[in-house]
Formats: sequence, C-alpha cells, structure tokens
Amino acid sequence: MNVLKTNSITMQFGGVIAVNELAIDVNEHEIVALIGPNGAGKTTAFNMITGVYKPTSGTVQYTDVQGNQIDITGKKPSDIAKLGIARTFQNIRLFKELSVYENVMIAKHLHLKANFLAATLHLPGYNKEQAEAEASVEKLLKSVNLWELRNEKASALPYGQQRHLEIVRALATEPRLLLLDEPAAGMNPKETEELTAFIRQIRDQYNLTIFLIEHHMDLVMEISDRIYVLDFGMTIAQGDPQSIQNNQRVITAYLGEDEDA
Repeated sequence: MNVLKTNSITMQFGGVIAVNELAIDVNEHEIVALIGPNGAGKTTAFNMITGVYKPTSGTVQYTDVQGNQIDITGKKPSDIAKLGIARTFQNIRLFKELSVYENVMIAKHLHLKANFLAATLHLPGYNKEQAEAEASVEKLLKSVNLWELRNEKASALPYGQQRHLEIVRALATEPRLLLLDEPAAGMNPKETEELTAFIRQIRDQYNLTIFLIEHHMDLVMEISDRIYVLDFGMTIAQGDPQSIQNNQRVITAYLGEDEDA
C-alpha cells in the first residue's frame, strides 16, 4: 500500500524549475531515499510534501492509518503533521536551552485536545491528557535510551545524540510517515553507523514508513529499500541500491563525484 505518492509535482520559482514532474511512491514500512547533487531539488521536494511550498502543478497524496487517501497538496504544515507526517531538518532545530524531556514534550502537545482555558485552569480533562502525555514521553525516551539524559540541556548533548533527539521529537507526534532531511549531516563514521542502526530500530519498533534525503552514500545503500535520484530537478533513475550503484547515468551525475563536493 502507498503511504505517500507524488503525482508529477513541479515547483517553479519565476523562470527556474526546481523540481520537474516528480513522481514517487513510498510504500508501507519501506525506507526510501531521495539522492542527488547539491541543488538537485531534494529539499524542495520535501517542502512540497510537507506543505512549506504548494506545488506549481501536480498533487501529493497520503494514505493514513485507516487507509483513507488524502490529497495534502498545499495544506498547512501543521495540518499535515496532525495527519501523521513528521519531518526533521538538515540543520538541527532543537530548543537548545530546554531539556531533552522538554523538547520531546513540546512535540507531544501536538495531539493534546484540551484548549488553552482547560490547560490554564488545569481542568480534569487537561490533567488526564497531560498525565498520559508524560507517561508516553517517558516510555519513548526509555525505548531509545535517552531517559537517563532527560534533564540534560539539548545543547549539552554530543552532536550525534542531538540528531537522535530531533528524530525522537518527531516520533513524539506519533507519525505514520517520517521524513528525514540529511540525518547524517556532520556525523563521523561511528555516529553514522549508530544512526543507521537507530533508523532501522525505530522503523521496526514504531511501524514507520521512512522517506529520507541523504548525501552519505554508505548509509543510503545500507538502509534503503529503494532509491530515487534527482539531477537538476529531474528524476534520472529509481530502483534498489544495487541497480542505482550500477547505473551509469547516476555515476556520471552523482556517485562518481567527491561526496563532500
């Protein structure tokens, strides 16, 4: 079953076409990667899917946990998040001065139904929801081995753990589909290896479908079920990791260049 499907989405800025007729399918429980050189249009594609941009043309379709197919084209990012789609960003966007626990609790509040008045007056409905949220955050942090660090400031964590925390904060919104924008950016080989195992762990543990952008080819080839390759906004290849590694057009456009270029 498709969880995410883009139907020839195009994004044009003035006379520049950043993404041209992108057609992708991400199936339930898959890990699918979108790769390509810098400026290929990868983050623009993410931004169209998550509501930051409305495509110039084409549509984005999401299938929720009940099997309902929903056109999310141009919906607000907050509305898309509430449907069960979460994302992280290339640049870590944690609340650096808040604790690990507080960072995750903020995300958990996305699903609280109590209104501002109920929260201010600590009415019984709010108190019950808050207690459930606190128990859920505790369970989540324990499951990813961050509970012992719950009172640490986010800024005090090593870089790799900050990346993990950002992903955990996205998990707190209880997503069905998780979009990861260059999760291994800035990581050393050991951190990247740990991240690879972590992504697999959360996919299986939380029954997630994952769509990611990544420059780190070891991670992409190790973890992906399928890969799409963009170059100058055009899809030039798609397939399993082995077919992508052996695709001469991909090698010419991307894999043959210096990874840090």
